[in-house]
Formats: sequence, structure tokens, C-alpha cells
Amino acid sequence: IKILSLGDSYTIGESVCDKCKFPEQLKARLIEVSEKDITINLQVLAKTGWTTTNLIDAIGNENIPSDFNLVTLLIGVNNQYQRKDFSLYQTEFPVLVSSAIKAASNKNNLIIISIPDYAYTPVGKGDENVSEEIDMYNNFAKDYCIKNEITFVNITDITRQGLINTALVASDNLHPSELAYSKFVDRLLPFAISKLRN
Repeated sequence: IKILSLGDSYTIGESVCDKCKFPEQLKARLIEVSEKDITINLQVLAKTGWTTTNLIDAIGNENIPSDFNLVTLLIGVNNQYQRKDFSLYQTEFPVLVSSAIKAASNKNNLIIISIPDYAYTPVGKGDENVSEEIDMYNNFAKDYCIKNEITFVNITDITRQGLINTALVASDNLHPSELAYSKFVDRLLPFAISKLRN
């Protein structure tokens, strides 16, 4: 089984161990629940600080095959954080979805993941403006997915517990922790299993 995870710091797992990031945890859980012996080859194309533009450029530079059984895409927080115009995301998110579909050979093998809300971290300090902007990005992505019949999984509410449950925040006081990523995987796993069975 081949899995591709596209994104930014939330996909590469900034400030958590290599096996703690959500793509690795998803891989481990899929192997765990499989009724037969399976091998999963995971490719992660992500970097801390990447905007939609950076990810488009990276995909252009990589010769990504179109035979992945499952593709995940989580992108956009750095567009918001770096104060890029929202119209850039509106233009580039669909481009990235198209690239992800190409890698997955069809849209049924794709999972779009909502953007975590870093306002609910010690660094974010509960900034309501950040939360409102993250909602704007997520609502656009969700609506796009609904219109195009693409799976969209919301994990933002998990990260909004970060100020109450500090165990959900990594040691850098900004990114999700291993525990938060395991909760992401709880949400992703049923969809991933269903897609891999088809």
C-alpha cells in the first residue's frame, strides 16, 4: 500500500518525534487493524512554513507517481500566518486538490484535513482573530470538498482544546503533540480503511 501525505508543519510533525506525526501514526494503526500482512510505503512531502504556493512548487519539482492508494492534504495555516491574501488560497487550494487527485489516481482515495487552530496554544494566546480566519479557510475547503464530493475530515475542534488540555500541545507551545495527532488519526482511520478496501 502506498500513502502520500502533503502539507506543512502539521504533516511533517514539527516538535514531535518522527513516528509521532499523524501520517506515521496512521500508517501504524492501519497495519495494526489489518487482517492480513500488509506493507505500507509512506511518502511525506511537507515542510514547516510552507504555504499553498510552496507546496505547489514542491509538487512541481518532485516526480510524483499516480499510483498512491491513499493521499492526505492538510495546507493553509501559513497562508493565514504569513498574512497572504485569502484569494491566493481560493486560487491555489483547488490546484493542490487536483495534484492530490492525480497522485491518488481518483478523488475517492483522497482525504482533505482541516487546518488546526494555533490560537489555542500558549503562543496563540486565544487570539479570536486567528480562530475566525482559520474558520474562513476551513469553510472554503469544506465547501469545495462538498461540491466536488471529496472526503473532508475536521480535526480543528481537537486543537481547540489546547488551552484546557495542555497535553495536546507540543513542547514548542505552538504545534500539536503526539496525543493530538493520535486523536487526528482516530478521525482519519475509518475513512482510510474504507478507501483502502475499495
